[in-house]
Parts: sequence; structure tokens; C-alpha cells
Amino acid sequence: MVKIILASKSKVRKEILDQNNIVVQVQPSNVDEDSVKESLLNAKSSPENISKNLAELKANKISQKKYDFLVLGADSVIDLNGELISKPKNRQEAISILRKLNGKKHKLISSVCISKNGNMIWNHTDMATLTMKNLTDKDLDSYLLKISDEALFAYNVYQIEGEGRNLFSKIEGDENTIMGLPIKKIKDYLNNYK
Repeated sequence: MVKIILASKSKVRKEILDQNNIVVQVQPSNVDEDSVKESLLNAKSSPENISKNLAELKANKISQKKYDFLVLGADSVIDLNGELISKPKNRQEAISILRKLNGKKHKLISSVCISKNGNMIWNHTDMATLTMKNLTDKDLDSYLLKISDEALFAYNVYQIEGEGRNLFSKIEGDENTIMGLPIKKIKDYLNNYK
């Protein structure tokens, strides 16, 4: 059996892997995402490119220390007409993000990378398009009251598998991608891995 490490502390990513019978050890990469994002934004990188770079960086960082393991790195970002929207650091940022997305269509980009012995050997990026309903400030405040801090800061501002589904009038794309792990492609790769 292939030995796999998930370079993430995301509980939802671990749950998706568990549900798909992919056994992993968890070892968060602890990459300083903010400084990487800042550097890439200064270089005029697209949100998609930032997501890919972060997934690879996370996987490679752990992979350099864990030889002969496959290391899975992942990253998800929101792209609002080319503007990168990152996870909120507090509830004030969360409400501000929700107001920015309110009534608009945005893309959620999830990138995954598998590295071995310090180098990327496979990667994939998937995208979903979500259209948020036109909600009042009261609706948004009411939604935020139902979400725990842990969930809010871990999954960006909405959890599609929970209360967050009610924020949207239209969801196009794979639900696992929206939750941060395009599992079908990962399974295809692992099933063919020699």
C-alpha cells in the first residue's frame, strides 16, 4: 500500500479522504501562506496560479523530510473577477467578505499537488462557480451567528456541506472541489500510481 501524508490540518479534507478509503497520516506544512500570497500578488499572479503554488509548496515542504512517502498538498481560494479573496482572520473580515460576494458570481479554485522526495510528481486544479443570493445585512449576520469560529476560519466564509448552501442561488461544479479536495482526480491518480 502506498504511504500518503496529507500536508494539511483541514478536517474536511481528511474526512473526504477517509470517506474514499484513502489512508493518510496528517502532517501540516505550516507554510506562511500570507507572505507567499503577498509575494505572488505583487508579481501579478492570478488566483488560480496562487492556489497551485501554495498546494505545491505545502506538499514539497513535507516531502523533503519524508522520503518514499507521497505527500498531498492542497489549497483553495476564491476568485471574484480576478481578485483573490482569502480566509477571514476574524468575524469582521468574514462579514466584509460576505458583503463583497453578496449577489455576485465567483469561482472557488481548489488545487492539489502530490510530491515525492521533495518534488512535485502530479498536480490538478479544479474550479466551481457559485452565485450568491442577494441577501440583506440581517441575513448575513444571522448566517454568521450559526457558524462556529473554527468552521468560519477553516473553510473560508461558507461551508457548502452545511449552512453555507443556503447562501447560494446557483452552484456549478463538484462539491468536493468546493470543500477543498477534487477527490475524483486524486483517486484516478492514486489508482494508476506504480
